[in-house]
Amino acid sequence: MDFLTRLHSGPALIADGAMGTMLQTAGLPPGRPGEAWVLERPEAVVAVHQAYIEAGADLILSCTFGGTRPRLEHAGLAERVAEINRRAVEVAREAAAGRAYIAGDIGPLGELLAPLGQRTYEEAVEIFAEQAAGLAAGRPDVLYIETMSSLDEARAAVEGARRADPDLPLTATLSFDTKGRTNMGVRPAQAAQALVELGVVACGANCGASLEMTEQALREMHEALPQAVLIAKPNAGIPRMVSGQVVYDATPEIMADYGRRFVALGARIVGGCCGSTPAHIQAIAQTLRGRQDTV
Repeated sequence: MDFLTRLHSGPALIADGAMGTMLQTAGLPPGRPGEAWVLERPEAVVAVHQAYIEAGADLILSCTFGGTRPRLEHAGLAERVAEINRRAVEVAREAAAGRAYIAGDIGPLGELLAPLGQRTYEEAVEIFAEQAAGLAAGRPDVLYIETMSSLDEARAAVEGARRADPDLPLTATLSFDTKGRTNMGVRPAQAAQALVELGVVACGANCGASLEMTEQALREMHEALPQAVLIAKPNAGIPRMVSGQVVYDATPEIMADYGRRFVALGARIVGGCCGSTPAHIQAIAQTLRGRQDTV
């Protein structure tokens, strides 16, 4: 069954959880991007993908959140954009072995667009198109734009992805973390309206300041556009420092309970972002499948 058919039929798709923190646990050095390990230690990336699939994930994201040229430049990898993105999708597909759909992950540039920053809109489109072309070469099932704060940047990512491959389905999510808005002031209903008009097949919220804020964002999106296909991929609660380590406060059980709420608000893709682990995804999968199988 192709991705779009599955998106609209059967129980909600279970997405994976965090990649970066899992790689750090596996020994990724501080400051080294996970994308580097796509080439240097692909077996470690495969292990994370497989852990999420074994936990019940139907959809895994390629290890390319920071796979744009400006982000890779900091690690001396700017000239390997196409190779890293293509290989990341291939690695994910090898790990899935037909058991999960593959999303080509596209994160934000990490810099502001003009007039607040120096990067022009057209430059952003070209940067996203370069990454999307690399991802498309690996044959993902969907291109997955995430953690956006600005609608202009989200539009640039969509335009760039379409420029690279007009036939691949597109999804997009924003991060709501400032009094219910993104840090650029975008409201959930405003985001949903704009993204649906851009023709994405699903939109929603990921990362964010808290599970409550993600739930509220989905509620506002659902109320504004009841027929919209939504995505919820929040952090595992709120982070805090414990003995010099970042710890997230949401247990797998708490995440699973929120998963039920997200589905009730129209979410067709539910997973986790920062701080989430295979244990969180397993709890979400067991809860949602158990609930939906009895409906």
